[in-house]
Amino acid sequence: MELWYTEEQTDNVRLSIKVKEHLYTGKSDFQDVDVFESEEFGKFLTLDGLMMVTEKDEFIYHDMITHVAMATNPNVKNVLVIGGGDGGTVRELTRYPFIEKIDMVEIDKLVVDVSIEYLPITSSKLSDPRVNLYFEDGIEFVKNAKHKYDLILVDSTDPIGPGEGLFTNEFYTNCYNILSEDGILVNQSESPYYDQFSHEMKRAHSKIKNIFPISKVYQFHMPTYPSGHWLFGFASKKLDPIKDADFEKWTSLGIKTKYYNPQIHVGSFSLPTYVQEMLDNE
Repeated sequence: MELWYTEEQTDNVRLSIKVKEHLYTGKSDFQDVDVFESEEFGKFLTLDGLMMVTEKDEFIYHDMITHVAMATNPNVKNVLVIGGGDGGTVRELTRYPFIEKIDMVEIDKLVVDVSIEYLPITSSKLSDPRVNLYFEDGIEFVKNAKHKYDLILVDSTDPIGPGEGLFTNEFYTNCYNILSEDGILVNQSESPYYDQFSHEMKRAHSKIKNIFPISKVYQFHMPTYPSGHWLFGFASKKLDPIKDADFEKWTSLGIKTKYYNPQIHVGSFSLPTYVQEMLDNE
């Protein structure tokens, strides 16, 4: 008997992956958590039946959420990660020896526990001494934070359920307030391709650009996410991701990446015409 994981990416589109074994199933106070093993994508984690991370393509997402900002400001010392329970974003941050503190706020402890057990490829650096784990609501954490961060990475799920409040004016304003003057905000910005995702992409961008002096969107290719075409938002009080990027200093660090490089960095901000028009007209 064949076992398949099937995700309804829209009402009319499904992604199916042949599964070798269903390794884990559990339910937290927030969502259903499952881990599967497959031939093509290795082990992968789903939340409420939606794909979050696979062993095969996770490096793309985690490279792009982390290194674009770090190349723009290679002097980051204090970082806040909202979400990111699989640990992949933290893993990439720990590769920078000059980062002094990484606070990770994940509302669902079960996601972290399951990732540590089944996905060491992403969770292996959660034990780094610079990492502080907070199992609480990221929205409240940002609202009540007492000190500044040089970088905030919003590694969130889609704007439904636990992730819904991470796409609001209040949340983005609170992020602005706790960023240093050279601070950068990177947020998961959905996909431009299918209507239900592009709607959220436009809403997020319109809110952020009214709060931050610099607000841009960049793209990357994520095979297991709906349409494969996915976006991050980049916002800052004063640093432009192209004009102010210090590629010479970033390259001198000798960080070996599988997806990110300075050419990808520059090119990722060159959006297709239809995407740019969506953003301009919102």
